[in-house]
Amino acid sequence: MASTSDFKNGLVLNLEGVLWTITEFQHVKPGKGPAFVRTTLKNVMTGKVVDKTFNAGIKVESATVDKRDMTFLYKDGSDFVFMDKDTYDQINVTAPVVGSVADYLLENQEAMVATHDGVVLFVELPASVELLVAHTDPGLQGDRSTGGTKPAKLETGAEINVPLFLNTGDKIKVDTRDGRYLGRVNS
Repeated sequence: MASTSDFKNGLVLNLEGVLWTITEFQHVKPGKGPAFVRTTLKNVMTGKVVDKTFNAGIKVESATVDKRDMTFLYKDGSDFVFMDKDTYDQINVTAPVVGSVADYLLENQEAMVATHDGVVLFVELPASVELLVAHTDPGLQGDRSTGGTKPAKLETGAEINVPLFLNTGDKIKVDTRDGRYLGRVNS
């Protein structure tokens, strides 16, 4: 159990059997009436964000979420196999739990895997990863100065828009949160 005075960003609460992460909180003491805590909560499973207000001093059930750095080994059917770097234990994570992270996941890549009571909640990659452009059409000669974009297929199979000057085989940096091109990586 956690009191409202224990609230901090990243704390996971168990509200009516659903896990929520505190993304923002603010203690408010109005001129009249009792104090309260205004929070912004994010559903751990679905990503839905809600605002919720708690009276000051009440107890809320907190949940322990174990976040570990793991290495992605390989894909086994529709499951993804991760290995704990410390214990060498391997776990299988289903495709729906991995979600859009799979678009930027390569073998032997580091990822953070969050579990609660032995159940994998989500997989998180670093904010950006470096990937090779597997295929992209050449940019047209006259289009280079316009700042336009073209589709490119990455080595993971994901498709993103890249600047016209990039070619097949170039290494680029990609934002894993929204799939944006961040820049070319010099070898």
